Amino acid sequence: MSSTVLFDEPGPRARRRIRVATVLGALAALALAALAVRQFAANGQLDAARWQPYATWPMWRYLLDGLWSTFLAAVVAAALSMTLGVALALGRLSASPWVRRPAAAYVEVVRVVPALLLVYVVLFALPRYGLDLPLFWKLVVPLTVSNAAAYAEIFRAGITSVERGQTEAGLAIGLTLRRTMWLIVLPQAARRVLPSLVSQSVGLLKDTSLGFVVSYGELLYSGKVLAAYNGLLIQTYLVVALIYLVVNASLSKLARVLEARQRTALKRRTARAATATTITGTVA
Repeated sequence: MSSTVLFDEPGPRARRRIRVATVLGALAALALAALAVRQFAANGQLDAARWQPYATWPMWRYLLDGLWSTFLAAVVAAALSMTLGVALALGRLSASPWVRRPAAAYVEVVRVVPALLLVYVVLFALPRYGLDLPLFWKLVVPLTVSNAAAYAEIFRAGITSVERGQTEAGLAIGLTLRRTMWLIVLPQAARRVLPSLVSQSVGLLKDTSLGFVVSYGELLYSGKVLAAYNGLLIQTYLVVALIYLVVNASLSKLARVLEARQRTALKRRTARAATATTITGTVA
C-alpha cells in the first residue's frame, strides 16, 4: 500500500466511507445554502441595490489592500515559522537530551495552545513588562510561535522519511554530520513534505484573521470597518468569505497537485529501480 509522508493511504472500505460522507456533507451544505438564500431573499438582502456598491472599484481596492496586508503577515509568519520549525525538528532529532527535551516540550505544549491565546499574551501581557511590539508584529509573533510547532513536526516527518543510507553516503565522502544534514538530507525532506507545508500555510493564512483582535488591517478587519461604514453587513462578509474561499481553495489545489506529482515521481523512480535490478540480475 502506498503512503504519504504523514499518513497511510485509505483502503477500499475507507475510501467508500469517505465518498459517502463527502456526498452527505455536500447535500447538507447545499440544503443549508438554499435555506440561507431563501431567508436572504425574504428579508431583501438579495436586492440589487444592496450589492451595487461592490461593483465599484473603491470598494474592491479597500478590500484588496486588506488582502495584501493578509498576505504580507502570512508570508512573514510562514518564513519565520518554517525557520524555527526546522530548528525545532533538528532539536527533536538531536542525540543530546539537553537539546531534544526542550524542543519536544516546546512542540507538545505550543501545539495545544490556541493561537488566539498567544495573541492575547502579546497584546496584553507583554506590554506590562515593557515589551510593546508594533502592530504588525503583534499578529506575526504569536502566529510564528503557534505555527512553528506544526512546521517542526512536518519537517521531522520528512527528515525521518529520508533513507539512512543518504546520511551514511554523506559521511562516507567526508562530510560532517551537520553538513550532511543541510546539504543532503534537508533538501530531500523539504521536497517530500512540500504539499504538507503548503497545507499548513493555508491554515496560517486563515489564522491571520485574528488580526482583528489587534486592529491590524488584514482582510477580515477591513471587512469589519467597511461594513460599519456602509451598513451592508451581510453583503460585506459574504464578499470577504468569497475572497478567502478563492485564495484558500487555490492554495489547497496547489498542495494536491504537488502531492500528485510526488506520487508520480515516486512511482517512476520505483519502476526505474526495479528495471535496473532486473537488468543487473539478467546480466549476472
